[in-house]
Amino acid sequence: MDRYDIHPMPKPASPDLLARLSRLHSSTFGHTHLWGFCRRDIRPLGDCTPVAGTAVTLALPGPDSSLLHRVLAELRLGDILMIDRLHDDLYACVGGIVALALKQKGVAAVVVDGPVTDLSEIASIGLPVWCRGASPLTTRRLDLGGRINAPVGVGGTVVHPGDLVLCDADGVFVLPPDEAEAAILQAEAREAWEFRIVAEVATGHDLADALKAYPPR
Repeated sequence: MDRYDIHPMPKPASPDLLARLSRLHSSTFGHTHLWGFCRRDIRPLGDCTPVAGTAVTLALPGPDSSLLHRVLAELRLGDILMIDRLHDDLYACVGGIVALALKQKGVAAVVVDGPVTDLSEIASIGLPVWCRGASPLTTRRLDLGGRINAPVGVGGTVVHPGDLVLCDADGVFVLPPDEAEAAILQAEAREAWEFRIVAEVATGHDLADALKAYPPR
């Protein structure tokens, strides 16, 4: 059996949908969806600006990062690299040099279901990273295998290449492209409703009265 499962790059998501998605909050989708959320232990490194992009998926086994170097050559402006570490929690597959390479490619963010390393370097480079902490123990090129642009599991949720991904201070949300338009419209309506409720409460109205005047959408 071939150790490698490699597929073509996905079609980029609609720039308009990504722009609209980036203006929303992952927590808004938490009111409208029950799935698509990475576990809460996948956190941003430092302060972060919300980003949205097209998922490019990668699965790396344990200490091996051979395929990471291959996918680097194919990444595009605005992609979000979603890395499944296949249950490994010891080896950091992203460090300062890889972060610099990703930044130079115009990658919007990287989400790692595991640790990274060189935190100060990553911070100075300015690459948005969501991960599960840090480790000084790093991957290397061992030719063990892996997958590019196949379905993967990141933070307990399934990610397909071409999915829309929203990363912000609250976490990571993954949205299939065929559901994106309807889901984004629903979230935009929800945030407009929340804005009205906040305005009512901020001017001294009781929350219960505000909710009666403007029922949840």
